[in-house]
Amino acid sequence: MWALIAGAAAAGGAAALVAANMLGRYTGLTVPRTDPATLAHLLAPHLRFTAPEGATGPVPCAILVSGCDGPRDNLDRWARALAEAGWASLVVDSHAPRGFTEFQLWRLICAGQLLTGAERAGDVAVAVAAAKARPEVDAGRIALVGFSHGGWAVLEFLSMADHGQVPLTLTHWPEGMAARPLKGVRAALLLYPYCGQLSRASRQGWRSHVPALFLLVEGDAIASERPCRRLVAREAGRGLPVREHVYSGVTHGFDQQERAALSFLSFDGETTEDALARGTAFLREAAG
Repeated sequence: MWALIAGAAAAGGAAALVAANMLGRYTGLTVPRTDPATLAHLLAPHLRFTAPEGATGPVPCAILVSGCDGPRDNLDRWARALAEAGWASLVVDSHAPRGFTEFQLWRLICAGQLLTGAERAGDVAVAVAAAKARPEVDAGRIALVGFSHGGWAVLEFLSMADHGQVPLTLTHWPEGMAARPLKGVRAALLLYPYCGQLSRASRQGWRSHVPALFLLVEGDAIASERPCRRLVAREAGRGLPVREHVYSGVTHGFDQQERAALSFLSFDGETTEDALARGTAFLREAAG
């Protein structure tokens, strides 16, 4: 009996610690803040820039923000497709610079115990600044492309920028972004993003007329599409250029072949090709 009581108490205590940690990270109370230059220096060695072959002048650039398991083959696939469409891309690795690839620590990110979307919004901010600073990039044509957890980060960036909220890892916005953090951001493409209860974007939305396309999965078992669809309907109802496309018969992360052991998710080539075509067409339409 006492063993059962002790076990239950221990389980309850562990659950309380998990909840407290999640609350601390969501509110930012337990998140260390740093200046944008320091964060940019941390991320810079792991940024991957791809430019379209033969480009003779500044080109539009997409910031690619990975899922909670870090950059995988799907981001390389999108970078190639974007290059063929005349776009540069900048892959943001939030994991390796922080050592979150070791001992599968990325699983804690997936569970909301490390590096929430509002924290990774700081990575999005410094990546936007880094892209704009490159001579190959047209600073007035930036797109944000987020995958799963990275989609959460992109949505938090949009929402926090419009509500005067600095991303949780930053002491202030990068140089030149404080007055208008979304200046030059012409589109947001969200693939199977998280829009659940911890999402500020789901709660407070955003105001800027940045065109956004959500590519969702019907019956998504990892990041339910239902709150995202409610978000799309609400923001579109307010007159913002937000729309969705929902795929059926596929799983979360349908465009990613690299998988963790025992993953029940599946790569779907046909849907991936459709998403690439649909996504690049949307970016061309939105950013010119």
